[in-house]
Amino acid sequence: MGGIASFFLEGDVWMMPIAAVSVVVLAVVVERAYALMVAYNTNAPKLYGQILDAIKRNQDADAIKVCDQAGKSALAHVLKNGISHAHAGEEAVATAIEEATLEVTPKVQKRVHALGGLSSLATLLGLLGTVMGLIEAFRVVAEAPADQKAVLLTKSIAVAMNTTAFGLMVAIPGTMAYLLLNGSMKKIIDDMEVYSAKLENTLRDRKNR
Repeated sequence: MGGIASFFLEGDVWMMPIAAVSVVVLAVVVERAYALMVAYNTNAPKLYGQILDAIKRNQDADAIKVCDQAGKSALAHVLKNGISHAHAGEEAVATAIEEATLEVTPKVQKRVHALGGLSSLATLLGLLGTVMGLIEAFRVVAEAPADQKAVLLTKSIAVAMNTTAFGLMVAIPGTMAYLLLNGSMKKIIDDMEVYSAKLENTLRDRKNR
């Protein structure tokens, strides 16, 4: 614990903004992980299979009930909107699906891309801290006695590198989390596109039977 405190203190004031970024990154990762892997996510094939079974039996109310049971699932919200307008014709279904998709997509995408920017910011702040630390180190060394210059320079450079190290400690997990959450986000959006198209085709085929 003392080593961590020493590491942080040696980085001087430049460690503070990186620490602030790390707190924001952690908050975004936790919130988005829950949203994309629990709240908005669902087993798309299973959900659509249950909806399809109800639609084939002309039980649209049961299909809507299946969507309601999926909670905040983005796919369920889109499909429910389409099923709710099935009685009004193909154009109404397509419009309803499009409206629901436009409504839910920003909620799914929210703050995910910010993780990439925050990770880059942490890296840049670390580099800035190192550069400023090196400038100060060379200034101190220039004013030091000749027999102490090498020791002071080595020590100052080691301290200056702490900010870059800390920036990377924040940026690397942040980037990994971004890649993981971005993949989950794209899967949810792809599922909405694929299964909303399947729903439109299913309702069209049912009407033409």
